[in-house]
Amino acid sequence: MTPLTLIMIICAYLLGSISSAVLICRLKKLPDPRLSGSHNPGATNVFRIGGKGAAALVLLSDILKGMIPVWSGYYLDFNPFILGMLGVSACLGHMYPLFFHFRGGKGVATALGALAPIGLDLTGMLFAAWLTMVIVTGYSSLASMSAALLAPLFTWFIKPQYTIPVAMLSCLIVFRHNENIKRFIEGVEPKIWQKKK
Repeated sequence: MTPLTLIMIICAYLLGSISSAVLICRLKKLPDPRLSGSHNPGATNVFRIGGKGAAALVLLSDILKGMIPVWSGYYLDFNPFILGMLGVSACLGHMYPLFFHFRGGKGVATALGALAPIGLDLTGMLFAAWLTMVIVTGYSSLASMSAALLAPLFTWFIKPQYTIPVAMLSCLIVFRHNENIKRFIEGVEPKIWQKKK
């Protein structure tokens, strides 16, 4: 691993560590998403506690956190494995942010941003899968896990050389949803439009 590669991986983690949800909620004088709703600092929880506008800003910011490092890696001609490491590092930063006491989100939007440089067709397929599951079930978490599990398959059809890095991201996303899986088992997982008390 070259020094440049190591620097890029560290920068990806640090960029991911900037919690968009917390900062945007502070700017808009909304409750701290780590202490309100589902206690998850992500776009879905911000939507519940602050509405569409705040959630859209969080979503865009989180996507860029994954997209910028991976696209930079493309321009630096990194191989698919290193590009995958950049995406994983950005998501780890989002999930366990250095600047916010390691209390982060699920990394779904950041992972989507990391996958976007592979192709708009992949991004569109994943968004369509997520949206379909939300419409059918009403659960954002279930939609996110379903899209994550489908991501390696979609990638294999489009650009198979990126299948393993994408599978790494998918495993990370599903693992981070362990609390949601527990709530599903207990029958208390909130739907996307429900305000969790």
